[in-house]
Amino acid sequence: MILYTFFRSSAAYRVRIALNLKGLAYEAVPVHLSRGGGEQLAPAYRKLNPQSLVPVLQDGGHALTQSLAIIEYLEETHPQPRLMPKTPVERARVRALALAVACEVHPLNNTRVLNYLSGPMGLGDDAKRTWYHHWIALGLGALEARLAGDRETGSYCHGDAPGLADCCLVPQLANARRFKCDVSPYPTLLMIEKNCQALDAFQRAAPDQQPDAE
Repeated sequence: MILYTFFRSSAAYRVRIALNLKGLAYEAVPVHLSRGGGEQLAPAYRKLNPQSLVPVLQDGGHALTQSLAIIEYLEETHPQPRLMPKTPVERARVRALALAVACEVHPLNNTRVLNYLSGPMGLGDDAKRTWYHHWIALGLGALEARLAGDRETGSYCHGDAPGLADCCLVPQLANARRFKCDVSPYPTLLMIEKNCQALDAFQRAAPDQQPDAE
């Protein structure tokens, strides 16, 4: 397997965690999202992924895109250890938690959006920071309320084994810290993050452990 990745991309970070949790070897091919205007915009990479996004996972001659689709593919092709629980209602809960990050929080704060705010929209650093902090607080606050109030929450987002939702949560918290967000109002999220960070799979997936880390 080949993973086209960028060390700071939270979407690629999710997939790195999942690959590590499942004990799957892969070759990392860095795609720098800002160098030279963005390597993801090069024609060769656009051919691989017309969205010009990371990650892309190549496996068996197929180029797979979108981090959650990739992780579910890994779950189906390498079912052990499980990243999704057994029952439909439990799987729905885990997907909802993962999508709350991947669809509600992350898209409003990714590189493309932030570059558009500071470029065509002409917003300064302070306004851009206010935008980022607002959506982070809204999204993480909702996650904290959900996880703190659910009996299904355990040492991790769902029970006592890491899974899909944890693959999404940890990178988002890392991004929040990078942009100087106050994460202290989210003790349940921080407890889960601490438990995740104690695991080798999460440690090896961290941005500062990647070959392209700056």
